[in-house]
Amino acid sequence: MLASSQERTTVPDTRRPGGHRLLDAYTRCCRLLARICMWVGVAGLTCLIAAVAFQIFGRHVLNRTPTWAESIAMLLVLYVTMLGAAVGVRDAGHIGFESLLEALPPAGKRRMEIFIHALVCLFGLMMAWNCAILAESVADYMMPNLGISEGWKYVPATLSGGLIALFSVEHIVALLRNQEVTPAWR
Repeated sequence: MLASSQERTTVPDTRRPGGHRLLDAYTRCCRLLARICMWVGVAGLTCLIAAVAFQIFGRHVLNRTPTWAESIAMLLVLYVTMLGAAVGVRDAGHIGFESLLEALPPAGKRRMEIFIHALVCLFGLMMAWNCAILAESVADYMMPNLGISEGWKYVPATLSGGLIALFSVEHIVALLRNQEVTPAWR
């Protein structure tokens, strides 16, 4: 009898309607993407520190400045910043003006939060679209000292915009389901 009651408590999770399982999978996927962005950001920050340290070592010790170090450091700053911004949107670590929301009744607060996340989603989509256009427009030009396309400067903003849109949709779905989005670092 005990085994059957334990089965009853665990079985309903697998028998949830397809839509709920799909939304749960979407949330898990967004959390995984955010964690990957965090790890890539940490790796990028480590590489950034190494590039700057190598530049300083080359300039002051070897008396021969590596010309590529500054260019790679600037590119790494773009990647770390843009991926961090996307994770900040998912984990609700971005700047927000919430005193107005707190003054609203619960139903109005929920609608306003959905509206705000929809605006952030629109911003993310526009950012991804326009940065992809910029990346394509300068793809034929090369970055001095690195020998790679100038388009790589706009790839992080394109990725970040897409991730911001995905994470905003996740927040909207969570609000509609009366759930909270668990931060990626937990």
